[in-house]
Amino acid sequence: MKVGISSPVVALAGDRPEWERHAGVAELVRVAEAADRLGFDFMTCGEHVAVPRGIARGERFYDPLATFSFLAARTERLRFLPYVLVLPFHHPLELAKRYGTLDHLSGGRLVLGLGVGNLREEFDLLGKPFDDRGPRSDDALRALRAALSTRVASYDGPYYSFTDMVIEPHAAQARVPLWIGGHSARALRRAVTLGDGWAPAPQAFRGPSPRRMREMLDSVEAPPGFDVLFTPGTRLDPIGRPDEVGELIRTAEEAGGTRINLTVRHESLDHYLDQLEAFASLAFHDRAA
Repeated sequence: MKVGISSPVVALAGDRPEWERHAGVAELVRVAEAADRLGFDFMTCGEHVAVPRGIARGERFYDPLATFSFLAARTERLRFLPYVLVLPFHHPLELAKRYGTLDHLSGGRLVLGLGVGNLREEFDLLGKPFDDRGPRSDDALRALRAALSTRVASYDGPYYSFTDMVIEPHAAQARVPLWIGGHSARALRRAVTLGDGWAPAPQAFRGPSPRRMREMLDSVEAPPGFDVLFTPGTRLDPIGRPDEVGELIRTAEEAGGTRINLTVRHESLDHYLDQLEAFASLAFHDRAA
């Protein structure tokens, strides 16, 4: 079971610890370098361009491309997971070029989390159509797959079409993993048919419970190597409750998860880093440093 971190600092909702409200680049770098050193698999960063004031999901959202490009130069093994990019905001060739360049520069450390989006105000602000975002996203996924890891790309679909377009540089990985966000049955079908993994929303944002996740996965036939991201419903306390680490791993496995998106309790940056250290010592004890 590989474990990544749900990154602090990069997004800020009302229930975040006070230290994050004043944190910035220096604190984020310390988190990324610690996660890299301790053997965590990935770190996350969501995407919102602009949101209405007072929205419940929070008002701070770092841009994932800029954030990950910066952190790639400060890390060696850590992978980068936009959780998630809103597909209808972008032309597939834009994503192929921008995130393909990130994969190129980072030595193949990109995992693309992609979703259809649900904030109509943001779609309206950007002049993007909202009502057909599902089929538009399906076509975008096919076009992105055709373009992401190749120098000369062609694709012909109902929404996107291009012929012999050169993308240089492009992704270093021959197949960049595409993890599809969303917690509906339709999102899971999209993930199974068009993606390499499923990254449902956390339970705090109406994502499925472990039992419901297991039921949903049992209803589809996932391809070999298909990844499932499991985000726990509560924050762990590896220092004060070390038994929670084993419980989390067992719960994730029973739910069908192959990767864990870790959240921990913390009151300061040092406390957060100590929690990561404690988790790693318990969960990665048999893994090479």
